[in-house]
Amino acid sequence: MYNLRDIDVKQIKALALAYMGDAVYEQAIREHLLRSGRVKPNVLHREATHYVSAKSQAATLKMMQETGFLTKEEEAVMRRGRNAKSGSVPKNTDVVTYNYSSGFEAVIGYLHLLGRTERVQEIIGESIRFIEMPKEEGSL
Repeated sequence: MYNLRDIDVKQIKALALAYMGDAVYEQAIREHLLRSGRVKPNVLHREATHYVSAKSQAATLKMMQETGFLTKEEEAVMRRGRNAKSGSVPKNTDVVTYNYSSGFEAVIGYLHLLGRTERVQEIIGESIRFIEMPKEEGSL
């Protein structure tokens, strides 16, 4: 086993960062749902899908870009993730939406691997707030 600190996180491929970010985000959403009292398995899956879908992640990322929420460093990682060629075609969404969601996940994976836990939590918290916002205020 190797130590993650031995790896230069900035050199990790964007899709590998997105892979990590997907897991971190999924776990955070599951915990959020359980802590908010939604515990029935069929409800959990349906609710989780609302947060972790490519459409939700892409919309969240676009909102973060529009409001200047991301740092320049995070924007650069996001672009790497968004522009990476995955080699697979998404089933339930268009390619542009999928690419934006990959950019969102890449940022989370990047920050997680750097150990910037507080910033990861800020981004996930902002994502949850945006997704749960009433529709007339601009949410999904």
